[in-house]
Amino acid sequence: MIKIDYTNVSNQIIGEEGLDLAQSFNEYAPKIQEIITNLNMRKDKPGSWLQWMNLGYNEETVWYVKEFAAMVEGRFDNILVLGIGGSALGAQALSEALLKPYWNLLDKEQRDNLPKIFFLDNIDPDQVKALLDILDLKKTLVNVITKSGSTAETMSQFMIIKDKLYELLGDDYRKNIVATTDKQVGILRQLANEEGYKTFVVPDDVGGRFSVFSAVGLVPLALVGIDIDEIIRGIKIMDLTLKNTDINKNIAAQNALIHYLMDKQKGKYLSVMMPYSTRLKYVSDWYVQLWAESLGKEFDRDGNKINNGPTPIKALGATDQHSQIQLYNEGKNDKVITFIRVGEFDNELSIPNIFEYTGLNYLGGKSINQLINAEADSTAVALADYKRPNLTIRLPKINEYYLAQLFYMFEMQTAIIGELYNIDAFNQPGVEQAKNYTYALMGRLGYEDTAAELNEKINRGINA
Repeated sequence: MIKIDYTNVSNQIIGEEGLDLAQSFNEYAPKIQEIITNLNMRKDKPGSWLQWMNLGYNEETVWYVKEFAAMVEGRFDNILVLGIGGSALGAQALSEALLKPYWNLLDKEQRDNLPKIFFLDNIDPDQVKALLDILDLKKTLVNVITKSGSTAETMSQFMIIKDKLYELLGDDYRKNIVATTDKQVGILRQLANEEGYKTFVVPDDVGGRFSVFSAVGLVPLALVGIDIDEIIRGIKIMDLTLKNTDINKNIAAQNALIHYLMDKQKGKYLSVMMPYSTRLKYVSDWYVQLWAESLGKEFDRDGNKINNGPTPIKALGATDQHSQIQLYNEGKNDKVITFIRVGEFDNELSIPNIFEYTGLNYLGGKSINQLINAEADSTAVALADYKRPNLTIRLPKINEYYLAQLFYMFEMQTAIIGELYNIDAFNQPGVEQAKNYTYALMGRLGYEDTAAELNEKINRGINA
C-alpha cells in the first residue's frame, strides 16, 4: 500500500505554522465519518456524479477493452489519442509513468512490438502539423475521446485527421478510428453510428477529470500493453481501504482535512505537487486539473459567494529544487507541498569511483537512486526547518497496482475536501463561459447574439 508521512505538517515540527494533528483528527472525526458514509450512499444515485467510485468494479468494460486490444494487436505502429483535459491527462500520466522512458524513441523490439503512443491535447497548428508530418496515418489507430462530441478542440483535430485518413484509405479509414463518447447522444455518437466506428462509452455521471479508470483511460493504456487488470486490482484495494469512516485509518480523509485546515486556519491555499521521478511528471498535470476544476468554485451549496480554490502548482524533483525551492523556503508561507517518493526504481545506476581527488569523491561508489531519494528527504527537512508544511507520499514502486492506488486516493481526497468546503466538486460552471464564447467566435448556430457582444468587447480592448 502507498503510505503518507505527515510529520512535517505537525505543530510539533513546524510550530504555529503546523497543525495539532491528533486534536484535528479527533475534532473532525464525526464530520469525516458523515462525509464518507454519505459519499458511499450517494454513489449510485443518478446525477450525483459519483459513478467514478464504481469504475473499479466494471468488469464488463475491462473485458471489452482487453478484447479490442487483442483484436488490433500488431496492426498499428502508432496510437494517437485525441482529447483534452480529463479526456487525455489521466491516460497520458499513467502511460508516461508505466511505459519505458522515451517509449516513442525505442525501436519495435525494445517496445516488445507494441505501438508508440501520442497525445494531441492542444490545437497549436504548428504542433498538429508537425505530428501529422511524422506519423504514418495508414498505420495509426486514432482514439478520439469526447463525451459530448462537441468539444471544439478535439473535434477540429478529428476533422482534419479523418479527412486525411479518407484520402489515404478510402472507405477503409473507419478501421483506423475508435471513438470514446456518450452511449446514446452527441455529435460523435451520431458520427460513429453513421460511419461505423468502433466505440467505447464514457459512463454517465463521471466527469472528465474522474474518468481515467473508465474506457477513457483504459483503452489507450491497454493498446500499449499496460496491465489494466493490475490497475483494477489497485483501485479495489484502495476503495476498500477508503470506505473506512475512521479518519485515523483513511489516508484520503487525512490528506483532505490537512489541506482544508491549512487553507482555512493557516492561510496556506497553494498546493504544490512534487514527485521525485520524471516518470511521474504528468501525475502533477493530472492532479492540477483534478484539484483546480473540482475546488475552484464561486459559490458554495448554500448560494454563498466564497470564491473558493486552493491553487495547485506542479513541480518536479529534483529539477525544481533549482528553480522553485528558493521561493518555497523564503517566500510567502502560503503553500502545502506534497512530495511523492519512490521506494524502489526499476533500475539501479551506480556512480563510478572517479574524480576521487576532487570534491566529488563523496559521490563515487553510491548510486543516483540514493541521491534522488536523499534529495527528496533533504528538501522535506529543509522546508520544515523554514516552518513550511510538507508531506510525503511513499510509493513502493512505479507500477500499475500502486499508481492506481495513488490516483484513486487523490480522487477520494478531492471528493472529501469538496464536502468540507461545502461545494459541488463535480461541476465546472467557470469553464462553460469560455466554451460558449469560443462557439460564438467560430460561428456556431445559436450563438449570434453572444458573438456580437463578444466582438464588441474584443474590439474595445484592441482599440483602447
